[in-house]
Formats: sequence, structure tokens, C-alpha cells
Amino acid sequence: MLFHEAVDALSIKPDGVYVDGTFGRGGHSRLILSHLSNKGRLIAFDRDPVAVEAGKIELAWNSKNFNILHSRFSQMQDELLKMGVQTIDGIVLDLGISSPQLEAERGFSFRAEGPLDMRMDTSRGQTAAQWIETVSETDLERVIKDYGEERYARSIARAIVVARARQPIVTTLQLAEIVAAVVRARERKRESQQNPATRTFQAIRIFINQELEELSLVLRQSVDLLNPGGRLVVISFHSLEDRMVKRFMRAAAKIDSVPRDIPLREIEKQRFGRPLLKIIGKAVRPGEQEISKNKRSRSAVMRVAERIALKTLI
Repeated sequence: MLFHEAVDALSIKPDGVYVDGTFGRGGHSRLILSHLSNKGRLIAFDRDPVAVEAGKIELAWNSKNFNILHSRFSQMQDELLKMGVQTIDGIVLDLGISSPQLEAERGFSFRAEGPLDMRMDTSRGQTAAQWIETVSETDLERVIKDYGEERYARSIARAIVVARARQPIVTTLQLAEIVAAVVRARERKRESQQNPATRTFQAIRIFINQELEELSLVLRQSVDLLNPGGRLVVISFHSLEDRMVKRFMRAAAKIDSVPRDIPLREIEKQRFGRPLLKIIGKAVRPGEQEISKNKRSRSAVMRVAERIALKTLI
């Protein structure tokens, strides 16, 4: 989503080194590669082993300047150092889940019957079904409320706990039906285009995959990794993600304030704190044409920031 907008925002140098932190279906990677010379380099990351294998088959075998790693993007700095890469010229992060992960067997979709898994990396970690089987009602309510921003979190948590006492909740439709039964009719009518299980599934997925924690870690690393003039491009689909990205970029672009009545030269003011990033433009959202082709894109928000060169203090 926002493929061309995101790649344009990277302001690619043909000989530069770039990172696609969320390979997914490879849309951004293919477009980035088309802008690189033989001296350029693209390194992609994905937690999903299926996506990594697809990337190896589709791109890695046919491109000497492309590598794909089965890794969380929170491990980006360590993985790049292992490859001898200390700095890069741009990072693109397309958050959330990819279209192939919405297939029934992955357990993300509340519209199709499948095992209640929800792991982006199916090679490790606890499934959503395993977590729901043992989580306390209090913790379940907190996750649904905090990560899903669901007003009926308490009632949904109670209903899940009652239902699991009768039989294990192991499929997506089992969970979706429990949630739908709780959400009031007036709520369903008011939000007729949204499935009543949307926020609960979203919350559990974010928790199972530790998505906000992962995002926090990679944002901090981006400042150290980017060369001066390098761009950080982030596409978010959830208000919590977008809020985190917006606050991070604003904080990194802000210089600590100096009281107006203190007569300091500009170079002295820098000692109070120097901005690390410069925000590029305003938040970008998909146009009507893209939304008509892909309804999931309607919640996408893209933000861009550029690494600032630090001036040497004298």
C-alpha cells in the first residue's frame, strides 16, 4: 500500500543502501530495486518464514544486490552489523499484516474458519488460542481495551472466560461469535461496515506479536542507522502505531527550548539539545483510487522523517 508514495519519499540514491523492514508481498522491495544501480543494495526483513521463502524465490536468486532475512525488524541493527553494514540511506516500514496472512489457516481473519494462531512468525511463540486458554480475565480485558480501544472490553473478556470454561476456544469463528454476541446491536448498527470482532482480533494480534514494543525498538535504532539525509518512511494502519510514530518523529525533530531572556549565540543554544530528524511534509493517506482497489488501505497513514547531520560544536 502507498507503494509509489513510500518509495518516492525515500528519495533513493541509486548507489545507496536501503532496508525494507516488512517485506510482506515484496511490493516496496521490487520498486526500490528498480531505482538502484548495480552498486546499490537492499536488505529486507520479515518475521514470517513464508514471506522470507517467497522473497528468496522471487527476488534473491535474480538480484545480486538484494538480501532477505528471517528476523524481527527490532533486531535490525544487530543483523545489519553482522553483515558489515553500519549505516544506511533509508528505511521503509509497512506495519500490520500482509494480505497472504489473512488466509484462513493463519488465524488472523474473523471472517473465515481457521486455527486461532495469529503469530506472524509461525516458527516460535505462543498462539492466540494458547494464550486465551490461560490468560486471566483482568489481563485479557486490559489487552482488548488498550490495544483494541474496545469500549466493551470488560464484557468481552468475561464472555471469553465463561466460554473457555465450557470448551477450548481454538478457532477464529469461535472467538468471533463470542465477541459478536457481546457487542450491542446499536454498536453494530452504528458501525455497520466494521465487523464487531475487529477490535478484539486486532488487540490480540498486536499483543501476541508484541507489535508496539517491536515498533518502539526499531524507531530508536533508525536514528543511529540512518546516514545524514537518509529517510525513515513508516506506514501505519492503527491509531496506536501512528500515534507512536508521530510522537517519535516530533520528539526527534524538536530542539530543547531555551528561555527567551537568556542571550545565547546559536552555537551555544545547540548545547541544550540538537534535533536528530527533520519531518518531511504532512501525513499522507491513500487516494480514492487506491482505496477502491483495496479497502484495507483506507486506514493507512504514511509519515516521513529525514536524518539531520550533526554540526560539530566549537
